[in-house]
Amino acid sequence: MFEVLIETSNRDTRQVRCLNDNCGIGKSEGNLVMLQGWNIAAEHAAFRVRNGAVFIEVLASRATVTVNGEKIKEAHGPLCRDDIVVIGGYRLRVMMDEAAASSPPPGATKVAGNDAPLRPVAVPKTTESKEVVPVRPAGPSLKDYRLDVHASLVRQMDLRRVDVHGMSDADLRAKTSELIDEIIAREFADLPATINRRRLAKEVLDEAIGLGPLEDLLDDDSVTEIMVNRADQIFIERSGRVEESPVVFTSDKAVLAAIERIVAPLGRRIDESSPMVDARLKDGSRVNAVIPPVALRGPSLSIRKFAKRRLLGEDLLNFGSIDERMLEFLQVAVRERRNLVVTGGTGSGKTTLLNVLSNFIPDNERIVTIEDAAELRLNQPNLVGLEARPPNLEGKGLIAIRDLVRNALRMRPDRIIVGECRGGEALDMLQAMNTGHEGSMTTAHANSPRDALSRLEVMVLMSSMDLPMVVVREQISSALDLIVHQRRFPCGSRKITHISEITGIESGTIQTQDIFTFRARDQGGPGGKVRGEFSPTGAVPEFYEELAESGVPVDLSIFRGAGEGS
Repeated sequence: MFEVLIETSNRDTRQVRCLNDNCGIGKSEGNLVMLQGWNIAAEHAAFRVRNGAVFIEVLASRATVTVNGEKIKEAHGPLCRDDIVVIGGYRLRVMMDEAAASSPPPGATKVAGNDAPLRPVAVPKTTESKEVVPVRPAGPSLKDYRLDVHASLVRQMDLRRVDVHGMSDADLRAKTSELIDEIIAREFADLPATINRRRLAKEVLDEAIGLGPLEDLLDDDSVTEIMVNRADQIFIERSGRVEESPVVFTSDKAVLAAIERIVAPLGRRIDESSPMVDARLKDGSRVNAVIPPVALRGPSLSIRKFAKRRLLGEDLLNFGSIDERMLEFLQVAVRERRNLVVTGGTGSGKTTLLNVLSNFIPDNERIVTIEDAAELRLNQPNLVGLEARPPNLEGKGLIAIRDLVRNALRMRPDRIIVGECRGGEALDMLQAMNTGHEGSMTTAHANSPRDALSRLEVMVLMSSMDLPMVVVREQISSALDLIVHQRRFPCGSRKITHISEITGIESGTIQTQDIFTFRARDQGGPGGKVRGEFSPTGAVPEFYEELAESGVPVDLSIFRGAGEGS
């Protein structure tokens, strides 16, 4: 056993006791002697016990290690009580029991610059015949070097007064990449073989002008959602399952920089006075960011990725989210201008399903989409997309979804599609459905079709219109035709569990009937996926019967029998 006295640059001191033959020094939590500083490596050095004496071994080449002013490159010792070890802004001294260290061990030498007699630390040997040689810890990680190269890049750009604001994205990327290569070649020529130079340069470039470690995750088509809890903790959703990502940000500052790069081009802001923001990436992926003081553990970021190609109804079949009869029914319902709302919980795929259903709208109709943050991808030629706007720094300039819905009525739309109803805009949406804009669609959070009706009632009441509940329910029952409910199961599968028709109102209660349902059986599918049956209930929607009577070719047999779900 021996003790280490640690003195900081401001003369604060602390003392730690080492009970074995290896005492790590560095800023990682696994070290007994924890030091801080940008030039301190995670595993910087170590005190080792050999033949009853303490030696110091250098493990990293970042901050210089000196003993009594002499630079140490590898191992040095034995150390005595009067020797001063300096690492960064810290002074370390090995403390020992004077009585236990009256004579040096064999092979002891005098440390340069120290005139006192050598008194190495005496510690009990763990074995009588063999010297214990501890396993050497790993040196600086890729993250450590990334932090250093990035800091050097910022200094170099400041010194050269690079006007980043006046450069195009391509020029900025090329200039920054060239400067990073120059810094690595000049200042980090002695990189260990375990550090990939190309990878190091790419990660620094991504963090300097891109979204840092998120760049690779965004390029990975198997990743559907990215959740940054804090700088050093990122979770992803892949194939419906959530797992922790091995890549991390270097600091909270890096996360804030990535958030700024997302929201700034959209004219949105995030700061202490407005610490939450909804935004989108260039590809349409939805972004939500929260920063301190609201986010207690540091800046948080959530990205829900959109598929790079347009999803079609056949994709829903391939995913096992629907069966052929349900898909045919929804195609007819959208084509014949039925008003519908897509419901489900968070992450159930409501917006993706709304995108797919929108593909069934004929190209000769005029569509107006209204969203808080633009996510919908429609391909009809006569299309207008509107996006809400948050207030500016003075609290002015707010354009809410309600304002856009009312304005859309003056734009001669055949259909209005609202990305999501969350509040009073539900009343305006229902009024639009009731005033000649049949075939309109929206989404809403709910746990079941019946819950969706209750949610709509609450949202209408949030419009500040003092309406009796019976009037609200009459508005809902006359405006809506169908509720399409989608659920995300614990295994990650997303399935349409209900397609329900609103049949009217009776005794003040909105009446519904299920047309199709999915009944889960077990989770014995591949990869533990849920299995069950998509099946019609036997009920035939009223509008389907009207279409058949008017001579429109529709298949009434889809409402009979049962089908297997994946």
